Amino acid sequence: MTASAHPGLPVLAINLPRSVDRWERISASIDGSGLVLQRMVAVDGATIPHAKRLLLDAPRFRRYHGRTVLDGEYGCFLSHLAALSAVVEQKLPLAIIAEDDVAFDRGLAERVRSIFAASPKVELLKLANHRTSGFVLHGTSALGDQFGRCIHGPQGSAACYAVTGKGAARLLEALATMWLPYDIAFERGWSTGVGTYTTPAPLVAMNGPQMATTIATKEEYRVAKQPKIRQIGTALFRGMDYLARMTYAMRGR
Repeated sequence: MTASAHPGLPVLAINLPRSVDRWERISASIDGSGLVLQRMVAVDGATIPHAKRLLLDAPRFRRYHGRTVLDGEYGCFLSHLAALSAVVEQKLPLAIIAEDDVAFDRGLAERVRSIFAASPKVELLKLANHRTSGFVLHGTSALGDQFGRCIHGPQGSAACYAVTGKGAARLLEALATMWLPYDIAFERGWSTGVGTYTTPAPLVAMNGPQMATTIATKEEYRVAKQPKIRQIGTALFRGMDYLARMTYAMRGR
């Protein structure tokens, strides 16, 4: 069976009920992509009282990330866990998880499948990043798309990624408790045990001109930061994590 003969690749798109315009935009981009869109209702973290945030280790988050967790970050974390759970529960061998601010290009499903077919090591493939500095090539698909890992990071963004059923199950176990923002936590393959890779350039576009995040404002991020004297543990953690990332990027080439 050729890649084009496959049924549509499932894409689980995370969308807040109030973000109707975003849902309309992402739905409009599906034509010709080879994807089958499934809506995942996003969790609004602001509706969950702090006392009921049972999946959050707040002291560890402050210690290793240098600030308090934001409502939107907690909601984002839970939303992605729900999407991963759906991949496992629906027994999907491969699926794309996306936030609602991306747009899909024609033939995306075929390109994604081709990368996963190129190496059995690929269990999670980031399709969008804020940065890909120090990209280390690990392979090239039959369609010519490169994939690999980055020496520098965090790369940022959980806007769009493909994951196998096995990878989703492992992520659910590894990320059972939140102590880092999701976009940082899920790309740490050296810690999660999930074979994590990225493309050097995004395979999806951001949907709309500089679409604002629904997670938090710049002011909310600023207010949440710990005083510098209390960020010593954060600096040590980030230094060790950077070394681990470098080693992981070079591993298995």
